[in-house]
Amino acid sequence: MVLARIAMDEESMNKKIIMAAVLSTLAGVASSQEVVRIAHVAGLTGPVAYFGKDTENGARMAIEALNARGVTIGGKKVTFQLVAEDDAADPKQATSVAQKLVDAKVNGVIGHQTSGTTIPASKIYNTAGIPQISHSSTSPKYTQQGFNTAFRVIANDVQLGQALGRYATGTMKAKRVAVVDDRTAYGQGLATEFSRSLQKAGGSVVAREFTNDKATDFSAIVTRIRATKPDLVFFGGMNATAGPMLRQMKQLGMNVRMMGGDGICSDEIYKLSGGTMADGQVVCAEAGGVQGDAKAGMDKFRADYKKRFGIDVQINAPYAYDATMAMAEAMVKAGSAAPAKYLPVLAKIQYKGVTGPIAFDQRGDIRDGTITLYTFKGGKRSLLTVTK
Repeated sequence: MVLARIAMDEESMNKKIIMAAVLSTLAGVASSQEVVRIAHVAGLTGPVAYFGKDTENGARMAIEALNARGVTIGGKKVTFQLVAEDDAADPKQATSVAQKLVDAKVNGVIGHQTSGTTIPASKIYNTAGIPQISHSSTSPKYTQQGFNTAFRVIANDVQLGQALGRYATGTMKAKRVAVVDDRTAYGQGLATEFSRSLQKAGGSVVAREFTNDKATDFSAIVTRIRATKPDLVFFGGMNATAGPMLRQMKQLGMNVRMMGGDGICSDEIYKLSGGTMADGQVVCAEAGGVQGDAKAGMDKFRADYKKRFGIDVQINAPYAYDATMAMAEAMVKAGSAAPAKYLPVLAKIQYKGVTGPIAFDQRGDIRDGTITLYTFKGGKRSLLTVTK
């Protein structure tokens, strides 16, 4: 009996020793696996939160895909971690978030969402030497600052404004255009570039009005615009402002068409207009777009996104996905996730993404950026054309 008990105690002890060895081995594997932290920043609260969540979801899909694939950097297996932050689309909060991420020593940043937040935050990342790729900020000023850490995966407002101006005068045959912007870096920049392109193509700006991105009453602006009898209203700003403006235009008997950039280019604008937006009344453009064989890849991404999150892509999720993937690819090619080591590789990256080829010019702008124009039918976005 005593011998049996001794044997059982020895067996129990052996099991404990083996378990301890297994746990020690697993702990060693975990500690040897490097964690690469990529931050994503956007407005997750406030009037454009649906855009912010859209791009966060895109970045999250990329992180999940990288981890599912299994990535080795410099001979070490790595785990990618998404550090998601909210800047509420507010420039002051954006700089606070940027400093927080710098202090946390993240390996790279995807974002910010708006030009008004991306530009001030970019100065902080540049000082710290942390690469930043914006998936949605289009102001030319972002990459004109001379920061070697600043990149974007979409066309800028110069390209966007030129394409819209050509389409307005050429295809829509608009000659007299009223231009309104919300005084944000994005809205003002886009309206300026559109106006230049319009006038170059022979059109004229018959009214120039300004509002802000928190405004809800546009009756005075609409009344002044109506008096100029425009063929078209161009709005530089976001859905949250454009939707109510369309509703008030309808109330005041002004049924002209509206044109804008990616800020008004999601189905949300129909809801925000109170259902008053007529089919074909709004024409908008977003930076990016694919055609031909590349369309299959984009369609698959959209299907995967809906399966993962239960909702449709808004606009920029695929660009957030590609930005994250391109950054990870630069780390792999450099053999390091250290910002100083992979930054030069990122600047020369050649990556085939779901949104098309990702390569940057000397400023950090996307090379050969495409533009996609849409209208709306039955409250749903409908493709018009892809151009450059």
